[in-house]
Amino acid sequence: MQSKINNAYEYDIFEWIPYEKFININKIRKNGFATAIWKDGPLYYSYVKRNYKRRLNKKVLLRNLYNLPDIDNKFLSEIAYSIEESHGISQNPITKDFILIFQLKYYCENCGERYNNQFEMDNRSCILCQTNHENDKINDLIQEMRLGINHNSSEVDMIFEWIPYDQFVDIKEIGKGGFSKVYSAIWKDGLLFYKTESFTSTEYYWERVPNTRVALKCLYNSQNFIDEFINEVKAYPNQKIDNILKIYGISQNPNTKDYIMVFEYAEGESLNNYLDKNYETFDWFNGLKVLINIINGLSEIHQKQMVHRDLHVGNILFMDDNYNACISDMGLCRKIDDINETNIYGVMPYVAPEVLKEKLYTRAADAYSFGMIMYVIATGRQPFDDCAHDEVLALNICKGIIPKINEQIAPKCYIDLMKRCLDLNPENRPNSIEIKEIIELFCNSLDQEFKKEQQHHEIEEQFKAAQESRKTNLLLNKSNKSKIHTQAIYTSRLLNPFIINLFGSNTIDFTM
Repeated sequence: MQSKINNAYEYDIFEWIPYEKFININKIRKNGFATAIWKDGPLYYSYVKRNYKRRLNKKVLLRNLYNLPDIDNKFLSEIAYSIEESHGISQNPITKDFILIFQLKYYCENCGERYNNQFEMDNRSCILCQTNHENDKINDLIQEMRLGINHNSSEVDMIFEWIPYDQFVDIKEIGKGGFSKVYSAIWKDGLLFYKTESFTSTEYYWERVPNTRVALKCLYNSQNFIDEFINEVKAYPNQKIDNILKIYGISQNPNTKDYIMVFEYAEGESLNNYLDKNYETFDWFNGLKVLINIINGLSEIHQKQMVHRDLHVGNILFMDDNYNACISDMGLCRKIDDINETNIYGVMPYVAPEVLKEKLYTRAADAYSFGMIMYVIATGRQPFDDCAHDEVLALNICKGIIPKINEQIAPKCYIDLMKRCLDLNPENRPNSIEIKEIIELFCNSLDQEFKKEQQHHEIEEQFKAAQESRKTNLLLNKSNKSKIHTQAIYTSRLLNPFIINLFGSNTIDFTM
């Protein structure tokens, strides 16, 4: 019998294989399967050399066909069904069980299951074996993150993985927040991605990029708060989406037992840190490009019926030197109908008034946070950096007080949009789609290659005038930076202690 393979120049021969030709037989988890080394190896015919040859010491998968003492129709059916993926048949001389010898490229050597897709074949392991973890919740998480992905599709470009901690080297702390520390590291095996031979090729395959630099986010004491860890992981999309930081997988520190999220590495820095050092050279056009990136990412989050809940300049990362920004830190991101209002977390100046009043967090609250980011882009300063972030500020925010802005350094059209985002009434705030359209209008107006209409020219003149005023205010802005209040806190934290005594039954609701 002949078993053809996908090669125009040779084919394998399906044959009877004496049992003594197998060595190093190891049973695997699934009953009836074992791996072995076939000493002689498969016989194949080469059309080019016009001869038969063997691939010596070939690793194969053995499947015992129990309760088949004699050759019958069932036995022949098994062979006929599997012949394209098999090397041949054998028989255990002791048990008399017949054995099918499978090619390992079609089957998982850890459990014997047949691969379901090209990803499993390229990765040499089935999905279930890749997600085998001692914690059932972590197993379920990994499988859920992969659920619905078509692993044979060219639209998929990365796969969520469990990554052993010993895969990471050159680990260095690069930052910390209210709930976690962040490290850079080198992932030795590297990112698994879908690759094609050329732009015109329709053939794709999975390949790793060795020594991929990644970011490791380690949540404090996460082994005791596994549900919170899982919720944050789920907040990240399980596919590549522009302007949202990509998550590659998860791991666990074997010493601390803390779970770790593994992210793509942002070559730049946070928007906050960048502006601290480069605001003088950060012109309006680049500022608008960053805002476009942020609102693109936020729109994707909102279209998935989710809200971010912790949007501020510390969570905006530059991926490169071209102002390509993305949203990170999705730890508080939730489905709109799955929000626990008991605890309020965030950076106080970026938290909407209605949220401080313990009302439902909606997409309009994210729009308020975006308005505060617009303020930072315009001024180079954090909002409310001249006062303590305490009960007094919380009350002022709930009264609708917003940080002052010199109207000469920002165009009126820009300030109008910012103030709409910061409106006390959430129903008056624009949604992410409207914000995106307006920011794109601003950006196109400053783009010298864009074909402009009268409206674009008018907006361009506003931004040019604002840029000139902005330059004259840089020295004043530098001197004011040294006056940041010692109790102005710009890392996320629990805000309930600052609002618990603010609002009683007689308090006027300013957000109605």
